[in-house]
Amino acid sequence: MKAIVFDEHGEIDRLKYIDVPEPKAGPREAIIRIKAASANYTDIWARRGMPGVSILMPHISGSDACGEVVEIGSGVEGVNVGDEVMVHPGIGCQQCQACANGEEFFCRKFKIWGFQTGPLDGGHAEYAKIPSVNLVPKPSNISWEEAASLPLILETVWRMLVVRARIRAGDIVLIWGAGGGLGTMAVQVCKLFNAKAIAIASSDEKLSKAMEMGAEFTINRNEQDVAQEVRRITDRRGVDIVFEHVGQSTWPDSVRSLRYGGTIVVCGATTGFDANTDLRFLWNKQLNLLGSHMGSKADLMDALSFVERGDIKAVVSEVLPLKDVPKGQGMMERDEAIGKIVYIP
Repeated sequence: MKAIVFDEHGEIDRLKYIDVPEPKAGPREAIIRIKAASANYTDIWARRGMPGVSILMPHISGSDACGEVVEIGSGVEGVNVGDEVMVHPGIGCQQCQACANGEEFFCRKFKIWGFQTGPLDGGHAEYAKIPSVNLVPKPSNISWEEAASLPLILETVWRMLVVRARIRAGDIVLIWGAGGGLGTMAVQVCKLFNAKAIAIASSDEKLSKAMEMGAEFTINRNEQDVAQEVRRITDRRGVDIVFEHVGQSTWPDSVRSLRYGGTIVVCGATTGFDANTDLRFLWNKQLNLLGSHMGSKADLMDALSFVERGDIKAVVSEVLPLKDVPKGQGMMERDEAIGKIVYIP
């Protein structure tokens, strides 16, 4: 089969479109013929290399994928050949207490499929192997391209805002990267809960898309002072929740933008991990700092129910052939994409 593979860390030229052996289903595993797979920043982190994260080589990235089941191994229940499915990319041991509680992200053996798994075990290929428990039915009202764009970002946003930050009607939510995959989902979740989203992005085009998705206010971070704009929009009160995933470059403004008793929820740090915090803000304003790491299969299924109702929509900016994964990663590194980039084998 064809796949995008790298066998050493480095720049985009490390990615090769080559033939590799097709995977075979083991016990409690399924093989899916990939209909579409999408891009995430974890693909770039894996290719570049990250301190403390072991990337198994040769490596196929791709944590978001959907397709048709073509083979099942022994012990598989509830999944059949011919099923149209999406992948929940969080993999736990399925034996510890955390996994038994449906909280595989607390499992000491937790891995993100297509990022920490391998070798040759991800969605940027013609076929993929996945534990059968990680498959969920594809909603019939969305396309393959839309289905591929959703799982990782949708369950991540759902856990961040609904489970961790406990968003409620009337909340004002500051959303960094509102034109990207996570941001476009976050704006829609705010609308779903009758909260008010302040969308931050790097261009008017991205802000226009955020408004289309339901944002009530916008800030162009390249032209406006974020903290000052938040003070103006909220009449100096500050926001209830900051949706953070950018990290080092945005953290000081995130802290300054919170109201007394407000909450930052963070799931990543694409610009760096050393976030400077003036601790006087933390204790004087009694702020809440929450970490969040992806989500559970239950989070994904909860959120997909709103996709099936049409209340949450996929946002796909580019559909590329699988061989153009290097082009897609370049677009992400240059912050050019709106929503998700999808690859078709």
